[in-house]
Amino acid sequence: MNRELIHVYLMPGMAASPLIFEYIKLPKDQFQIHLLEWFIPEEDESLSDYALRMCKCIEEDNIVLLGVSFGGVLVQEMSKHINLRKLIIVSSVKSVYELPRHMLLAKVTKAYKLVPTQLASNVDVLEKYAYGEVVTKRIELYKKYLSVNNSKYLKWAIKNMVCWSQEKPNPKIIHIHGDRDMVFPIKNIKDCIILKNGTHIAVINKYKWFNENLSRIILGS
Repeated sequence: MNRELIHVYLMPGMAASPLIFEYIKLPKDQFQIHLLEWFIPEEDESLSDYALRMCKCIEEDNIVLLGVSFGGVLVQEMSKHINLRKLIIVSSVKSVYELPRHMLLAKVTKAYKLVPTQLASNVDVLEKYAYGEVVTKRIELYKKYLSVNNSKYLKWAIKNMVCWSQEKPNPKIIHIHGDRDMVFPIKNIKDCIILKNGTHIAVINKYKWFNENLSRIILGS
């Protein structure tokens, strides 16, 4: 007797390509993975309306929805419109109270409007001025995994990340977070599965942990 497959939808982080999930594997006899991608927002589109449009990419009911970083924020907004089996966020936040202080300050001062998003489309120029092994590797990762370099999208995404106003976390959410995340420091994060030595890109460089544990997390009560 064939088991009904559990459909797992994966949402990458801000401006990132679904390639960030290229090493994530789940048993094919139990799960079917679907990759979501960012699209360009409409003029002055709210995060809630964007989430509703993203939900149209989902064809099944009672799915698993997993989002990374800003993608984790988006899937929380999506969860308000669709039925889920599990809601999982990675390297993200569950409420405004988990945002780092500099993001809260940027919201108050509207400093997020000053971020030079046009630099995102000039990665080839940045590469010419990259010195040192660490910087060069970061540029290589940037070129491989960041696929959305549209200035309109980036301004929208930065604004909606910094200005996200959710105060009460979803009580059923599962939060996986690295203890070396420099974007969303672990000191601000409550009620999570702590990934030892995990950074903000843990879904990439700690993929073995996810492959060993994700199916158990999804199937757990």
